[in-house]
Amino acid sequence: MLARLDVVEELKKFMIVFVGAILLAGSLNFFLIPADVFASGFTGLAQILAELLPFFTPGILLFLLNIPVAIIGWMKVGKSFTLYSFINVAFTTFFLEALPIVHISDDIILNSVFGGVIGGFGAGLVLKMGASSGGLDIIALLLARVSDRPVGMYFFAMNAAIVMSASVIFDLEKALYTLLTLYVTSRIIDTVHTRHVKLTAMIVTKKPEELQRAFHSKVTRGVTRIPAKGGYTREDKEMLMIVITRYELYQLQQIIDEVDSEAFTNFVQTTGIHGMFRKDD
Repeated sequence: MLARLDVVEELKKFMIVFVGAILLAGSLNFFLIPADVFASGFTGLAQILAELLPFFTPGILLFLLNIPVAIIGWMKVGKSFTLYSFINVAFTTFFLEALPIVHISDDIILNSVFGGVIGGFGAGLVLKMGASSGGLDIIALLLARVSDRPVGMYFFAMNAAIVMSASVIFDLEKALYTLLTLYVTSRIIDTVHTRHVKLTAMIVTKKPEELQRAFHSKVTRGVTRIPAKGGYTREDKEMLMIVITRYELYQLQQIIDEVDSEAFTNFVQTTGIHGMFRKDD
């Protein structure tokens, strides 16, 4: 029974990653590329390089850029996360090549907004299933783990470079429209996935030792254990408190379901942290 559930869950992830790739490719070929507006992350970087290297398409460049990142992510971030992220990149590359570039509208604002909405929705779906659109997501996660700085800082730096490149390659007006697309994309991702970059999980469980070992083996975050007692049952329990990024939410939920399906978990917004954000090996 458990094996069947695992297969269904993997098929579900695969289908969501597939649909997310179609949406990401559609946002580019139908809206952003015709309007000369850049997307976020490695997708935007692939667009920039395609302008400088016209013998390469954005799809092929996106795939090539993600190969070394996927290798690093496989070793440092997580095998499942990296595998499905690379599958998403492969499908996105395929659909970028297969779908025609269509000029749906000459209105650059409509192209910027709808490209951001569709791309953000696709990326949000993929993130919700415990993967990503590759590239920058994996790099940002890795840098955040090494430096204990927020993931968002690395996204901001990369996307700021894309906006500046847009102003150099095209003009300042196109850079501003690129900024509009980046803003819309980030808002849609936050709406579909989770609104906050960091979350605090408070897990009330009767299996604190097993959960802590599972967290330490799969999630690079520290855990605080607090004694607790059931208000109705009077049973002795423990509350495990852990702060995670939005990219680790799916993985954390999976761990809790596997180790203690009866645990009660409360996820709350974390507006800021001070001190170590990861466990030391």
